Formats: sequence, C-alpha cells, structure tokens
Amino acid sequence: MSIEIKMPALSPTMEEGTLAKWLVKEGDTVKSGDLLAEIETDKATMEFEAVDEGTIGKILVAEGTDNVKVGTVIAVIAGEGEDVSSASAAVPAPASMPAPAPKAEAAAPTPAPTPTPAPAPASGDRVKASPLAKRIAAAKGVDLSSVTGSGPNGRIVKADVEGAKPGAAPAVQQAAPAAAASAPSAAAAPAASAETKAIWYDDSIPHEEEKLSNIRKTIARRLTESKQTVPHIYLTVDIRLDALLKLRGELNKALEARGVKLSVNDLLIKALGVALEQTPKCNVTYTGDKLIKYSRADVSVAVSTPTGLITPIIRDAAGASVASISTQMKDLAGRAKEGKLKPEEYQGGTASLSNMGMYGIKQFEAVINPPQGMIMAIGAGEKRPYVIDDALQIATIMSATGSFDHRAIDGADGAELMKTFKALVEAPMGMIA
Repeated sequence: MSIEIKMPALSPTMEEGTLAKWLVKEGDTVKSGDLLAEIETDKATMEFEAVDEGTIGKILVAEGTDNVKVGTVIAVIAGEGEDVSSASAAVPAPASMPAPAPKAEAAAPTPAPTPTPAPAPASGDRVKASPLAKRIAAAKGVDLSSVTGSGPNGRIVKADVEGAKPGAAPAVQQAAPAAAASAPSAAAAPAASAETKAIWYDDSIPHEEEKLSNIRKTIARRLTESKQTVPHIYLTVDIRLDALLKLRGELNKALEARGVKLSVNDLLIKALGVALEQTPKCNVTYTGDKLIKYSRADVSVAVSTPTGLITPIIRDAAGASVASISTQMKDLAGRAKEGKLKPEEYQGGTASLSNMGMYGIKQFEAVINPPQGMIMAIGAGEKRPYVIDDALQIATIMSATGSFDHRAIDGADGAELMKTFKALVEAPMGMIA
C-alpha cells in the first residue's frame, strides 16, 4: 500500500513552508531515518526524515516551491512489492498546491475585446509620474496618459494631477468588474502590483527585487504585531564597565587552558539571567487573562544571520557558569548562521538580550519578542566623563535600555530590574560567586 509523505509542521508556529531541496529522487529506496528533504520553516532551514520505508514513487511538489501548507502531500512512497507507477498514479496532485497559472490562462481569452488603453495607466511603465502623483491620480480617477507633466523630462508631479479632471480611467475601472468576474485572480494581481509600486517605492530609480524568505516574513509579521499590540515602556541606565572588563581579563587567563574565551556579551547574558531571578516580577508573560511567572530565567540572545534575526536560548542563564554560557553561545550562533538550529534551541525563552555595541551603536530601543515580557538592548562601551566619588573622571560607560511590556510589568518593577542589572555589571563578582 502506498504511503503519503505530507508537509510536516517543524515548529509550533509553522503553517506553511518552502520545500527548499529534495535529497532523494523518484525510484530511490528509503528507510526510516533517511533524510528526504530540506524545508525552510518560519524560523530556520531544517532536514526532514523518513518515518516509513519503501521506494519514492512520485514527487508531487518540486523543490523551491514556496507556501506549501502543512499537511499537503508532497510525495508518495510505494510499499514493499507495490508497483511504483501504480502507487504514484493513485495519489492525486495536492489540492493546496497547484495550478493557479492554468486557470488564469484559461480565463484570460474571455475578456479579450475589452479595454486596450488599460495597460498604460495601470502599469505606470509608459507614463513618467512620481509615486505621489500616481496615488492622487488613482484616487481621483485621472488617466495619467492624458496629463502633461511639468516636472523634469516631462515627469508628472503632484500639481499636474491635482489640476487635472477625471479622464478615461473611470471607464476602464467600470469595465474591470466584468473582466474580474470571469478571471478574478488574473485581473486583481497586476492592479495590486501596480498600486504597491506607486505607494511604496519609485520604480524609476534603478533597483532590484529580492524575494523574502519565510524567516524574514515571520520577523516582519511578529515585530509588527509586537509594536501594534504590546504597549512598550523604555528605561535606560548608564553602566560603568571597568570592573567587568577587569574580571573578564582575569577569567580569560584562568580559562585559557580550556580553550574558552569569554566575551563581554557572555557576562551580560549571565547578569540578565541573575537580574531576572532577583526581580521575578519582570520574568513574566502576559496572556490576556493571566500572568505566567517563571521561576527560571531562559535568555534568548539576538543573532544576526544571512536570512534574518534569530534568537537562540541560553537555558537557566542565572545557574549556568560563564564558561558554559560562552561555549553554548559560540555553538548556537555558529549553527544559527548555517540555519541548523533545532526548534527547541530557539523557541521559548523568558526574556531577550540584543547587543549592538560591536557596531558602535551608543543606545537603542529594542522591540519586545512576544510572548516575552522584556528585552534588554545593549549599546557600545566607550570612554566618557563620569562622576566617581563626587569627582569627574574618565570611565568606560555602556548604555543599556530595557523594553518592558507595560501590560504585565509596571514601570517601578522595570526600574528595579534595571537597577539590579546595573549593580551586577558594576560589581560582577556578585553574579559569579
């Protein structure tokens, strides 16, 4: 009996993915545990293993296919003694994958005689106009092909469109619904594309288009949701780093024989973990009708990768040694950049840390990573005038900004966390003793 291979859910948030690469071909014999494909999820590119054994009868979804819904049949395995061709014939093409293109081609001939002038105003390619002029023209129903431009090289600008009267465009728009009735997807797509270009960028400037990865789409969606739904409160402190830098130097000498070299970031991860445990009101998640209070601090650390930002997690950052944190971070960051993290290594966490000090950024405000309640943004350590024992001196100072979910964390509690974090960094022996 043939066995259907379906698009797996490789993370709790995954609804669809990209079938990046097939590692088998039709006719190959596979057994449980063999690698079948590489799948790009909303977080990383992961390998998909076979559960059953048999012969690959038919590959139904080609590699490189985007937006494959979870549960879609992507291939079929012929069982022992089963004819491969009959097994592949028995499985229909996946319903969610398809063929929108043939539908558009079949419907396209129907509205053939309708408008000829439509392409010029819709596409905007034959008319030189600023994005603002295009937008105003669309709102007023002005046919740009009938407008004389007063801008450079005859370019149509805002003033030209504002003084123009509605022209042929409305007639075309009235004809559009009839065509849309027979081919909605074919008619709507070009119009949406033209509108997007007019609103979002000036296509007269030389440019190239880059397709968004699933990871980048997820980053955009989650951060937009965070800024729209989470009321952020920002608290900043200046922290003297001299004692931490001195301790780091001493620890690196002691750990040299073990091949461990601590970074400032490793020590800051430890400091945030301890601060969260000492200020438990900030180690929380808001769920709408209840507050989740964590008894352990798992710190997600922002790592930049070629496909976007990902946040591998240091579990129990308060309880882990700084040497262990350093070793874990090197391993996690390396595999994050290769897209090889396992789901459990980047899903979860109780708070986040984002460090842009290595880029010379003095201070910034990070966006909270839901459902976490806070994120710590770390700026560059630099020599600054600083008052020490009532005397103005030069010290190495770093600005740290905490972003807090104000639904769950009051300003005073956030301030307590920032005070604790500052004290731990300025007297670091207290967090490693």
